[in-house]
Amino acid sequence: MTSSRTLGFFLITPAVIIIVMLFLVPVVLTAVFAFTNMSTATGISGGAYQMSPTALQELRDRYDMPELAKRLSESEYVIDEPGLAALGKAGIEAGILADLRQGHLGETFSTRRDAERVIRNLDHRPSTPELKQISEQFNRSIVNARFDSKAALFAGIDSIGIRLTAREQAAVAGATYTGWGWTVENFSRMASIPSTSRSLRNTIIYVACTLTLFNVGFAMVLAITTFYMPERTAGFFRGLWLLPRISPPVLYVLLWKWLAWDTGFLSLFLAPFGISSRNWLLDSGVNAWIFVVLINGFVGASMGMLIFSSALQAIPKSLFYASDVDGANRRQQIWHIVLPQLRWPILFVTCYQTLSLLTSFDLILLSTNGGPGGSTEVWALATYHTALNNYAGNLEYGYGAAMALVLVVVGVVLSLFYLRLFNYRALVSKPLIEQ
Repeated sequence: MTSSRTLGFFLITPAVIIIVMLFLVPVVLTAVFAFTNMSTATGISGGAYQMSPTALQELRDRYDMPELAKRLSESEYVIDEPGLAALGKAGIEAGILADLRQGHLGETFSTRRDAERVIRNLDHRPSTPELKQISEQFNRSIVNARFDSKAALFAGIDSIGIRLTAREQAAVAGATYTGWGWTVENFSRMASIPSTSRSLRNTIIYVACTLTLFNVGFAMVLAITTFYMPERTAGFFRGLWLLPRISPPVLYVLLWKWLAWDTGFLSLFLAPFGISSRNWLLDSGVNAWIFVVLINGFVGASMGMLIFSSALQAIPKSLFYASDVDGANRRQQIWHIVLPQLRWPILFVTCYQTLSLLTSFDLILLSTNGGPGGSTEVWALATYHTALNNYAGNLEYGYGAAMALVLVVVGVVLSLFYLRLFNYRALVSKPLIEQ
């Protein structure tokens, strides 16, 4: 007994490792990233501190410190010993340095033009490239300056004569930090922007229509219809409906596009009836949704058909023979024998396909890419566009992870709802004869 248990643990270990690495770890990392502001701008590692115009604007708006932002944004050029020493190391003529030290040491200028006017009028006149180099060494503004650490940032601010309080230091550090940080603003932002409700509405339409019409509804019709057919005929039709699933997704969608293009089969077929050619796939939101449901439904129906067909084959033939003797017709057999026996397969297909549809977007990406005008952009596709591929170029990893985490929570809630709806405990309970 002990050896069998040990062997069982040994055999199940690879499966446990795969589940942890490919499912649990990604879910945990998604939950962690959902509470960060990671993006292309921040990167995924630690950032620096930069007094950019955006940081100054954030000091004004977010931290309500307009006076501090004004002081930090002011340019100032000071002729001092550190600047002269740096120019000496850069190879500037000694006569120029002597003129600056003797006649202008300690002078302060509010603009670069004023500083360069004085430098240009020295006895030892510098060339134009030297003029720019000299004035830059006396620049004591920290606008657009980049600092590797918080200490270097505060030291730079101190060097221009600005002393910060503890509250101002915290505000400046928060506004100038270019790396990522922890935040819960992703979820508040999600609840406030209009695109969230649009993606949610599109997802409900997509899942509800595809699931009820094809993944469960049409799949059951196919399974029951072929169940009453001769074996060879039934096998032919089942194989026919497997073609969309086994076709490469790119080729499969291209066939649909060829059907819907303005030069495709549908336009050519309708032209003799006076209907002008158009791109039916992206002509309107309604047409786009029809094709999205059809494209995904034809693939999803095949899986449900196989599961329902297998479940139908497991129903004892004696039940059908007895119903024939009692005079039951096909409709009565389906209602009183077939459907009650399919409760467990229906639960599995409904739950699995719901979760699959919630997270699938590949066929929508290939066919409409969420168009026209975002009318078919479901939640999963919006997550992909936000975190991995968008026109703006700023990929928002943290916000995309927050959107993905919402999908995980919705999937768990729907799974529990389905288990309760189909009375899971009764389905898995022992038969009365075994109790």
